[in-house]
Amino acid sequence: MTSLDDFRMETRAWLEENCPQDMRKTVTTESDICWGGRNWTFKSEAQQQWLERMAERGWTVPSWPKEYGGGGLNGDEAKILKEEMTRINAMSPLESFGIWMLGPALLKYGSHEQKLQHLPKIARGEIRWCQGYSEPGSGSDLASVQTKGVDMGDHFLVSGQKIWTSYADQADWIFALVRTEPDAKKHKGISFLLFDMTSKGVSTKPIRLISGSSPFCETFFDEVKVPMENVVDERGNGWTIAKYLLTHEREMVSNLDAIFGGSAGLYETAIDSIGLDETGRLDDPLLRADIGEFLIDEMALTAHLAAAKDFHRAGNQLGARSAELKYLGTELNKRRQSLVVQAGGLEALSGPEENNGIGNQSASWLRSKGNSIEGGTSEIMLSIISKAVLRLPSLG
Repeated sequence: MTSLDDFRMETRAWLEENCPQDMRKTVTTESDICWGGRNWTFKSEAQQQWLERMAERGWTVPSWPKEYGGGGLNGDEAKILKEEMTRINAMSPLESFGIWMLGPALLKYGSHEQKLQHLPKIARGEIRWCQGYSEPGSGSDLASVQTKGVDMGDHFLVSGQKIWTSYADQADWIFALVRTEPDAKKHKGISFLLFDMTSKGVSTKPIRLISGSSPFCETFFDEVKVPMENVVDERGNGWTIAKYLLTHEREMVSNLDAIFGGSAGLYETAIDSIGLDETGRLDDPLLRADIGEFLIDEMALTAHLAAAKDFHRAGNQLGARSAELKYLGTELNKRRQSLVVQAGGLEALSGPEENNGIGNQSASWLRSKGNSIEGGTSEIMLSIISKAVLRLPSLG
């Protein structure tokens, strides 16, 4: 028996003993997900226990170094942990932008002091982060940010506005792109700053979407005092960090199905609404064919994501291929949500008053439209794929 076999047996035994039964189910709504943070309210005692037990082992971020709150697992061990969690249908103990995006960026570019200050709190779910990238009028030209930081010696005074800031009204801290070098060239004048959302001069305003919910916000900065030690890496190197972080964000967005339950319940919903024919098949041949095609594509993407993760665990960088994963994942999720609404029929269209009368299935379908915008539009992803992956000649 190899050391990996031993690790699998030990991991399986620990999960069986420590994962609460209430946390062994498919995520169906966002309320099932633990986001953590100073103001987080646990949905249940089981959710809190699961986070505390996994964080104690460093398994909320299994491949991060133990020094920074992680589990210190190598690529093979992290894969085994994921497989064993999947085997018992264990929910993720914690999801956050700190884990998906900021953490990898700090591990690569942050100082030792910054890592010690922020990473263990991310791993334990104590601080919830939001991302201050997009700005009004910038569109996909992220490097044109106008939020500025004025050098005051030991700190910056940050003023400006961000938009589409996911969960800014619930976040504790923000990582933001700020123009701190006004005389430098466009991409060279941006710094990557970290600061507390309770700082004087920070305010947020939720943006109501067609789905009836408000996960996005406008975020305003009015001479916010940000200490110089909160600059990650060097001043003016924010664009380099931003590009690196985006590869992780796109990989995360590509895996939305894994977070929100994949195709679980899709066929069952269709059966409940439409029924079966005399042969025992879904009594709608067109929808049946569409669902079958979707399930095949979902399996293909799952295999593709697994290969990409193995490639990454081996120490390689995904680089531009993260755009490929993001495009495939978000477009597939939009198809899934559309099929759920088709399968649900009229019942999918109506819902409670707190959801503006929109059914939960329809609300999820409407929300999925944003997947192909956030983290870079599908059009931009295709452009990156054509140039950096396929090396196709430019038409312009």
